[in-house]
Amino acid sequence: MRAAGQAPESIKIIMPNKTNVESAAAAASPPASFEQAMAELAQLVTQMEGGQLPLDASVAAYARGSELVRFCAAQLEKVEAQVKVLEGEMLKPFNTDDGGDQ
Repeated sequence: MRAAGQAPESIKIIMPNKTNVESAAAAASPPASFEQAMAELAQLVTQMEGGQLPLDASVAAYARGSELVRFCAAQLEKVEAQVKVLEGEMLKPFNTDDGGDQ
């Protein structure tokens, strides 16, 4: 039994640190590039998998991750459209053979 007024041992209080503050500031601005979005997304995944974020920070990280995934998907769609134009509306399969019959 624990003494009255004493918090359970399994509860941890996590105070905001510089990394969490920087992440919140980054969430307010759109990524500058696909690569920046992917790097931020990887960082969010690492933080969430660590299991040390408080619930509200986890929800915010999930929301930001969803925004980043949508941004990356839109960027990939734009590039695919550009490739279609370059290839005359006909995407060709990617061939990794160096000694092809060309």
